[in-house]
Amino acid sequence: MARNRRLILSSPSEVWRLLSDGRRYGEWVTGTQQVLAADPHWPDVGARLKVRVGVGSMTLDDTCVVRICEPERRLELEARAEPFGAARIAMYLTPWGENTLFTLDWHPLRGPGTRMHGLPVDYIVAVRNGMMLTKLAQIAVREHASRV
Repeated sequence: MARNRRLILSSPSEVWRLLSDGRRYGEWVTGTQQVLAADPHWPDVGARLKVRVGVGSMTLDDTCVVRICEPERRLELEARAEPFGAARIAMYLTPWGENTLFTLDWHPLRGPGTRMHGLPVDYIVAVRNGMMLTKLAQIAVREHASRV
């Protein structure tokens, strides 16, 4: 499992606003080239987000399904990228004064990722997830400043 934490200088409701707009995932999820479709009831349990991920011409289509949704507190997704299997992506928003302590946990569920799970893969995923949280924090802070 890879776990990342980041203090975001925005309230949990402001950060949740970004998470609850499926069309915006391409802005902050590293490796996402395009959001292909977002269910209109995103992020309700069962809602799906279809994205194209990859680098350059090496792409694949991925589907994320919401498994747990507790608005402004917790969002858990199952990301499926065949033939690579599936992973659990859990996001926790903890109020920290007027800000948000954001925790992101990633864990492989099925497929080759479960066999490659360990230090090298977890390190690569942790670096990628750290980049994602930096982007998410930048967007949240920028939008917070525009509302003030």
